[in-house]
Amino acid sequence: MAELTHSSARVVWSPFSAEEIGDLPADVDVRVWDGKGPLPGPTEDVEFFVLPYLRARAGMLLTPDMPKLRVAQSLTAGVDNLLDLLPSGVTLCNARGVHDAGTAELALTLTLASLRGIPDFVRAQPSGQWLFGFRPALADKVVLLVGYGSIGQAVEDRLLPFECDVIRVARTARQGPRGPVHALEELPRLLPRADVVIVIVPLTDETRGLVDAEFLGRMKDGALMVNVARGPVVVTDDLLGAVGEGRLLAALDVTDPEPLPPEHPLWRAPGTLISPHVGGANSAFQPRALRLVRRQLARWLGGEPLENVVAGPA
Repeated sequence: MAELTHSSARVVWSPFSAEEIGDLPADVDVRVWDGKGPLPGPTEDVEFFVLPYLRARAGMLLTPDMPKLRVAQSLTAGVDNLLDLLPSGVTLCNARGVHDAGTAELALTLTLASLRGIPDFVRAQPSGQWLFGFRPALADKVVLLVGYGSIGQAVEDRLLPFECDVIRVARTARQGPRGPVHALEELPRLLPRADVVIVIVPLTDETRGLVDAEFLGRMKDGALMVNVARGPVVVTDDLLGAVGEGRLLAALDVTDPEPLPPEHPLWRAPGTLISPHVGGANSAFQPRALRLVRRQLARWLGGEPLENVVAGPA
């Protein structure tokens, strides 16, 4: 890329290099910053900021010093921790679609591992115990998806070959391509039907604490609750009560608090499987993130509407 003066370049900060992004006009100056180390240049030049993955809030803290900034592109699906830092006049976009495959894979992995008792087998292996016995299968189960955005649909794509029945719930009711999508208000009558409940909602005022004692109390005995959404969607003390008495199972990729302190009772709660918020941390992330960044930059440079706008100018 030819050397450009600050006045002539369209400055983009990104965790990806211009070579990785590819197919950029000569007047776009991509400066690489992954959220660690020194800043790649003066903040006052930045117009488009691809926030570093897992350090997005640290990036947003810099935006008040970016007077030319027009777009902040997150690499996470949830942006609940960024909205309070968004400057006036800046468009915030999320990464809808980037984490669908990876998070859906993990949701299915947690579900199958919990049902089939994989943690028990792993714990028994060092001592050579042969833990034969019948375990629940996913086949013939009723799975309730609480959240039916792009990740929820990707989870359903992977569930259906396992011969289970899927019930879909979203913020508002609608008719989906595979059948009805129920409203959140219908959860009280739907929860008792489910053998597995997979929570995939964004964290909002409406969903914070959604999975509380009442929610868990309506789940059938022996049911499994899987959370791949955000930790505060679940009331931790209420969940501890439900699994502690042996009535429910839980599989969690996210917790409240997070990271979960070593002494926290969730680590030792019966029937509970925990992964350390790794739904998006996988090899599927980078190619999908790069495709999104390419599209968004092309739209921005061409004056076209951006995808995945969450807040800010239309």
